[in-house]
Amino acid sequence: MILGIGFDDPFLVGLIGLGCMFLLVLSGVRVVFAASVIGLLGLVELLGWGPAAGIAGTIPHSKSSVYALSVLPMFIFIGFLAFHAGMTQQLFDAARKWVGWVPGGLAVATIFATAGFAAVSGASTATAAVFARVAIPDMLKYGYDRRLAAGVVAAGGTLATLIPPSAILVIYAIIVEESVGKLLIAGFLPGAVSALVYAGIIIVWALYKPEAGPAVKGYTWKDRVLVIPGIFPIALVVFIIMSAIYNGWATPTEAGSLGAAVVFIISIMRGTKMATLKSALMESAKLTVMIFSLIWGVLIFVRFLGFSGLPEAFTSWILELDASPMTIMICILLAYAVLGMFMDAIGMLLLTLPVVYPAVIALGFDSIWFGIIVVKMAEVCLITPPIGLNCFVVNGVRPDIPLGDVFRGVGLFFVADVLTIALLLAFPQIVTWLPNLM
Repeated sequence: MILGIGFDDPFLVGLIGLGCMFLLVLSGVRVVFAASVIGLLGLVELLGWGPAAGIAGTIPHSKSSVYALSVLPMFIFIGFLAFHAGMTQQLFDAARKWVGWVPGGLAVATIFATAGFAAVSGASTATAAVFARVAIPDMLKYGYDRRLAAGVVAAGGTLATLIPPSAILVIYAIIVEESVGKLLIAGFLPGAVSALVYAGIIIVWALYKPEAGPAVKGYTWKDRVLVIPGIFPIALVVFIIMSAIYNGWATPTEAGSLGAAVVFIISIMRGTKMATLKSALMESAKLTVMIFSLIWGVLIFVRFLGFSGLPEAFTSWILELDASPMTIMICILLAYAVLGMFMDAIGMLLLTLPVVYPAVIALGFDSIWFGIIVVKMAEVCLITPPIGLNCFVVNGVRPDIPLGDVFRGVGLFFVADVLTIALLLAFPQIVTWLPNLM
């Protein structure tokens, strides 16, 4: 028995373990270490050292070698290589010339460019880091409020968690054993709606305070037409991935591999040097290892929760509540909003879904619809203090913009996220229409 305590009630052990894990995370311990250590100790308490060590020892290999997870490094590599090949700058340049004339035009262009880049990159922090280098200098050059400039990049980066290919959607699909392809397709329309709501918020902000986001004019139709070829490479990759998954002629992993091959060929044709290719590979490897480590570390904790019976107890309690399913859903989303202030998005989903998901399905909600809703909540967590990972990324790339200004800049985008979630709750067809056509 762990520390000689010897609790007789597995549920009590699970509850104590859950509390200890959250205390460790709130105290600054990395989720992967907090979850794996508490998970191992909990398994020892419930099963004894031998079975616990056997379970914890096999998880890193058995769960990391799942075929569906192989899509993650492909999607991540596409994003990094597209950036190093200069496709990002061309995408932003095209968006600037086409929509720069509206109030807050450069900020709106940034949103559309991040949405386009998100369609070839599944990493939100990478998207935020890329556009902090590409878009913020232009916005500051034209006199944009630095809070708006930083906020729009931090918020725009979150679109990569929803617009396919999304790493978090892949992780959700694996945890709940749902179709990866359907979830990726389901994220397309909600991602587009989210980008449009962001753009609308920016225009309203710029109309209210014109000096914060002046329009950029002077581009002719010839200028706009000439930049269109520059977006063809990204458009081609998006078309290949989406059509392959939607029409079913390739699995998500095969579609990601094909997309990565196309980006690689285009980058070589553009004269990308070996050092640049090596840099993209190393960055992709680092992010992939981080995500995989987080997955297997948290799954040890999840296995402990399963033996404790905590998910079943939570489901029974939810079903006994005297409230409508939608009221319960809103309360669950509010809990995610609070939890996201202290945890990163992937860790939060990995830890909560084994407990929350069975209750949500028992209430009669659609699995794919809930996946999009909960991933959208993960987007919100990327820009809310005190964690707000995308805000820290923007501040890290642009230390001349104080972190406080970045958080102030994302305030209106938080409102935009609330509006988007309300739309998805009121009109679930936005999520389910495309996957139902597959």
